[in-house]
Amino acid sequence: MAGMNVRLAFAVVSSACWSAFQHGYNTGVLNAPQAVMSEWLHKYALSGTNLTIDANSDPKVTSVWSVAVSIYCVGGMIGGVITGIIADRFGRKCGLLLNNVLVLVAAALEGFSKTASSAEMLILGRLLIGINSGLNAGLVPIYLAEISPVSLRGSIGTVYQLVITITILLSQVLGLESVLGTPYGWPYLLAVAAIPAVIQFVTLPFCPESPKFLLLNRGRELHAQRALNWLRGDVAVHGEMEEMHQEAEKNKVSKKVTLRELFSNRQLRQPLIIAMMVMIAQQLSGINVVIFFSTDIFLKAGISERHSQYATLGMGAMNVVMTVISLMLVEYAGRKTLLLTGFIGMFITTVGLFVANLYTQVSWVPYVCIALVMLFVMTFAIGPGSIPWFLVTELFNQSARPAATSVAVTVNWTANFIVGLSFLPLSLALGSYTFVIFAVLQLLFIIFIACKVPETKNKTVEEITAMFRQQM
Repeated sequence: MAGMNVRLAFAVVSSACWSAFQHGYNTGVLNAPQAVMSEWLHKYALSGTNLTIDANSDPKVTSVWSVAVSIYCVGGMIGGVITGIIADRFGRKCGLLLNNVLVLVAAALEGFSKTASSAEMLILGRLLIGINSGLNAGLVPIYLAEISPVSLRGSIGTVYQLVITITILLSQVLGLESVLGTPYGWPYLLAVAAIPAVIQFVTLPFCPESPKFLLLNRGRELHAQRALNWLRGDVAVHGEMEEMHQEAEKNKVSKKVTLRELFSNRQLRQPLIIAMMVMIAQQLSGINVVIFFSTDIFLKAGISERHSQYATLGMGAMNVVMTVISLMLVEYAGRKTLLLTGFIGMFITTVGLFVANLYTQVSWVPYVCIALVMLFVMTFAIGPGSIPWFLVTELFNQSARPAATSVAVTVNWTANFIVGLSFLPLSLALGSYTFVIFAVLQLLFIIFIACKVPETKNKTVEEITAMFRQQM
């Protein structure tokens, strides 16, 4: 970890950890308390429900619950669309600080929705926290890429996904019936999101704005050098400043890239297609399928429902551990190698799960399924889980990065939304054959990564963009 120092670590924690908290925590927070919250919707928040039937059987409750869950992804899409605008107009650091206003409003709406008996407050809060998460998913990787030394860009970029895995696990733990997943505790469970927002409000102002943004977007050379000196500590910054000056000179020739130019310019189109494909690959990899089936697999193995929850927590912990390993390996093995390793491992385990699900009546097969689920999560975390978030920022120079990130993040959230909508109907219609669809997709992603995705390890932005120019 040569090049890391206390100030850089503080900037990474202040920007990435508290922003990624919102993305991960709010992704998983509604899973555990679904039963008690559906009961609240059934009895108190919705008019016209049939109290003679179970809450889970009431179509009105089911519809409202589906909206509350899925509107988070809609918010993420909105946040992705406006990422480029916010990043360029307010800057990376100020954009992250302003984004916390959405968290505070959302936490208040969700936390007081029970008191007000208002499903509308819950849904609006989920929409706002989704917009916040969509913006975080775009702004944080840009900021991290622009404050990191080249030798640490991959490891620091992986921090965002690492915190997502930790906070998903945290939301599952806090959502347990023995903690806050109770009829009285769930408003506090949702309001917890305000805490990291307040912490970021306090800590991030001590960190500098991105030096690249200050020099290339604002033309403030002295401020950029001060910011870089703060981030690098005792290390001389003349070489980095010279690289930024060279990029600034090239940016003067080529004006800021618009969304239209991203798609029309042949030189930018290729990295944009790669960025979009790795984001689609992450969401269509089948990770949601395996997580959905995990509890059912654990139950078939003879584990009680309560212990199945703990087994799912163990799976979440494994996700965290493997993401830490990915953070340590990414600068040695490289981005492309870890992506290929991850998808090949996922393909093998997906085929194994499909075959095993055809023979679930055999007593030992469910235990094989448990092992395969764990292996699937491990191989996802080693590369496909973390690398797409920061790979996008490595493929584009300063003038194109905000617009490209905006497109990539929007594609990611859109794919997430499509998987969320289509998975249940698919699984009901096809059962275990759903695994075949994802195995085919994984194979296609392996071929695409092997043929099209470049290795960006230890390469400057100029070297990466030069690779694409040579391929024209």
